[in-house]
Amino acid sequence: MSFEFVATLPIIIIILIILALVFLFTFVPVTLWISALAAGVKVGLFTLVGMRLRRVVPSRVINPLIKAYKAGLDVTTNQLESHYLAGGNVDRVVNALIAAHRANINLSFERAAAIDLAGRDVLEAVQMSVNPKVIETPFISGIAMDGIEVKAMARITVRANIDRLVGGAGEETIIARVGEGVVSTIGSADTHKQVLENPDSISHTVLEKGLDSGTAFEILSIDIADVDIGKNIGAILQTDQAMADKNIAQAKAEERRAMAVAREQEMRAKVEEMRARVVEAEAQVPLALAEALRSGKMGVMDYLNYRNIEADTGMRETIGKITDIEQTHQKDETEK
Repeated sequence: MSFEFVATLPIIIIILIILALVFLFTFVPVTLWISALAAGVKVGLFTLVGMRLRRVVPSRVINPLIKAYKAGLDVTTNQLESHYLAGGNVDRVVNALIAAHRANINLSFERAAAIDLAGRDVLEAVQMSVNPKVIETPFISGIAMDGIEVKAMARITVRANIDRLVGGAGEETIIARVGEGVVSTIGSADTHKQVLENPDSISHTVLEKGLDSGTAFEILSIDIADVDIGKNIGAILQTDQAMADKNIAQAKAEERRAMAVAREQEMRAKVEEMRARVVEAEAQVPLALAEALRSGKMGVMDYLNYRNIEADTGMRETIGKITDIEQTHQKDETEK
């Protein structure tokens, strides 16, 4: 039994050695350590093991470190590892530092890491510092003092300001400020012809206002790419005002007409009421006459005189109507 155990002991040792090597090459990035030594970067093997224990992917730190060392940058492992643990993009920061170093731009690792953690693309910012970017605005409408709408489109050439990338406003603010300046400049022109004749006056006026203050960019130039004529806003406003005045006048006239109709209906109601009272009073006249004759307050001769006067009045009214008809007929004949 002991002989069999002694015979299998070398096999067990070989298996343990193989398992140890597999564990070593799996948990400990030996190949990465060899690559770093070959590149001239001094990194301890236990440092790589410590990165594994701190849940840091060693390749995300060592490869950028090798790249920075080859570019001549003074960057330490602790700086890259701390930036990785903070949630930054180590490779992008190192690429930005290399690009800044090649372009003679003063950019420290702390500044680059802060820009990256702020959510901005630090590599793009460095590239924009070397190669300025052109921002094209949409058509911006302004109204000249003669009421004509003028539409202008501007091209803004900007360069990234590394010192103001953290906390600085973005492209939207630049476009908004330039749009405000264009509208103000067009609005101060006496006529739209002045804007068409000198479109560069817009860019000069806007550029002098220092619109890049507080932003992450430096405005190099503002060029007016296109100018168009829009609507006659002054005439439209005058037409709308005239229409509004007309509607107001019609409303007031309708109000006066309604009041007149209401007053006429009120007068008619009063006339009808008076007529009703007259009819009621006339209906009581025969009763009053009969009562006067019965009571002796009125004699027969008085009643006959009353009837004669009433007949004479009716005759006069009839004669007057006939005379009016004859006069009207004669007037018509004369006109014919």
